[in-house]
Amino acid sequence: MKEMNEMSFNEKVISVQNELKAPKSQYSEYGNYNYRNCEDILKAVKPLNQKMGLLLTLTDEPVVIGNRFYIKATALLTDGKEVLSITAYAREAESRTKMDDSQVTGSASSYARKYALNGLYLIDDAKDADALPQENKEAKNLREEFLKTFDKYVEEIANVTNLPKEVVAANSLGKKGFDSLEQVTDEFYSDLIGYLKLSAKKAAQKFNDEPNRQKRTVKKPSWEDL
Repeated sequence: MKEMNEMSFNEKVISVQNELKAPKSQYSEYGNYNYRNCEDILKAVKPLNQKMGLLLTLTDEPVVIGNRFYIKATALLTDGKEVLSITAYAREAESRTKMDDSQVTGSASSYARKYALNGLYLIDDAKDADALPQENKEAKNLREEFLKTFDKYVEEIANVTNLPKEVVAANSLGKKGFDSLEQVTDEFYSDLIGYLKLSAKKAAQKFNDEPNRQKRTVKKPSWEDL
């Protein structure tokens, strides 16, 4: 194995990605399973970054898409010469009982940062379904199918509207009152997938039926158009 000072930037990043074991120390009462949050990932990755001489920074930026506020989080990793960055979005909830504005923004920031870290370190949140009780394999398989179908329709809508997948996902969840996939339980699977399926159909009809779609410069496609 190469010494750290002989490794390229990409080799250092790959090493951290391979060694990273982020625990699922949080518990969801919605779905009765464990999951990891932003703080869990940071706690696990800091010593690995230090060993490889890598600096991780996280930044937030509020952005407006349509008439809604989002938090755009960027995770940036560098060795002082080369840089790798991943951006993710999370939508601020329209209303949140027992939470003031700063708490709502903080919650969106935490989700957005987690999604950015997931992309940077190749952490698959779909695997959180593995934390469901082993004796309930049917429920586990159902959730895996839900996540797969959710991603399928999100990608379809993103491809048609030219919106980032993260924005489409955040909008879809927000429309049904959720901040993240961790909050979606099996009784809401059908409703959410049905909404996404209809949205994908409407998006395809609206944007694909327009002539010379790729040449349109008058207005950028927006989720609010659907």
